[in-house]
Amino acid sequence: MSCSNCTSGSEGTPRGCRSNGTCGSDSCNKLTVFDWLENMQLADGQHPCPFVEVRFKNSRKEFFSFPEDLKPQAGALVITKADGGYDLGRVTLAGPLVSMQMKRKKISKDSEKIGSILRLAATQEINLWHELREKEVHLQVEARKLAIALNLEMKISDVEYQADGKKATFYYTADQRVDFRQLIKDMAQAFSVRIEMRQIGLRMEASRLGGIGSCGRELCCSTWLTDFRSVSSGAARYQQLSLNPQKLSGQCGRLKCCLNYELDAYRTEIKKFPKPEIKLHTEKGIGVFQKMDIFKGVLWYTYKNEWMTWHKLSVKDVQTIIEKNKSKTPVSSLEEFAEQTVNSDVRGFDNDLGEDSLTRFDQPKKKTFFKKKRTKKQHNGTKKKV
Repeated sequence: MSCSNCTSGSEGTPRGCRSNGTCGSDSCNKLTVFDWLENMQLADGQHPCPFVEVRFKNSRKEFFSFPEDLKPQAGALVITKADGGYDLGRVTLAGPLVSMQMKRKKISKDSEKIGSILRLAATQEINLWHELREKEVHLQVEARKLAIALNLEMKISDVEYQADGKKATFYYTADQRVDFRQLIKDMAQAFSVRIEMRQIGLRMEASRLGGIGSCGRELCCSTWLTDFRSVSSGAARYQQLSLNPQKLSGQCGRLKCCLNYELDAYRTEIKKFPKPEIKLHTEKGIGVFQKMDIFKGVLWYTYKNEWMTWHKLSVKDVQTIIEKNKSKTPVSSLEEFAEQTVNSDVRGFDNDLGEDSLTRFDQPKKKTFFKKKRTKKQHNGTKKKV
């Protein structure tokens, strides 16, 4: 993932985002917003929106008001009022779409969450901002050394400098509560800045660090996903997946977010199926549910004490047997309704590309023809003497 604004380094990776999708430019950031009302004029009687949306480091976006003599456009670097100083951010959205975003996030115009923009960023302030960004990696390494020296069970995953250099925010992850009072004292003495510790979740840490998932693509949380919804093991059960934590867990150690993508479709289709605990009563025996294929609409049943023989039934046939059981109509056997399995060479959706063959990448062997040597028997025409 790259863009034209951050260019490429010597190794071919983008300098800004380093293929993580979180660079400072607007072309490959996952929080990029396209203002589709930018070139439209306001109707008569409507006033321009006095708020803009500003993005900072680490997927942080906030809304700010600006003075009347200042009209910041999207992409402009502005100085915002911060705690005990100022901060620098990039305007991502301006105009009528800002009010729509505020309404979607349930932020009123009189909310205390709305900050204020002081002025446009000057050249000296921008240069200082870039210098502080380069120091953050070294600051993170030194902070980790101090935490290890105090035997604290925590991991400092990222550091964010305030644009004026007076404050540094340390993002960390921990399984339990950590007493980092002594750590703050040591870091304030070593770095000569005000320290703020902020705990984040494992999913948020993975979105900042980035990586490649088991699907072969970049992590959804680091490229486009901003809403981290809880994922339960019930999502895997609905989709008939094996409850193997090694396969269902992502790089963050939690259940994969993609388990929720198709969950609604599965929950809609599974309503058409009978409940697994319902047993099919026949004259030959009692049929017990084994498994189902939701999108193919088939189920597999076995007789009690005959667990090795599975019978493939459609949803319609199973519902027919259940209705006959309710009306006490005798059913001879499951074989009467079972579908016949036909061995054919026609490939379906599962193996269109021959993915089930282990030798699909091997080169075909060439046929070799051996010439048979034919020996002619020589008859010398002599007769044996009797």
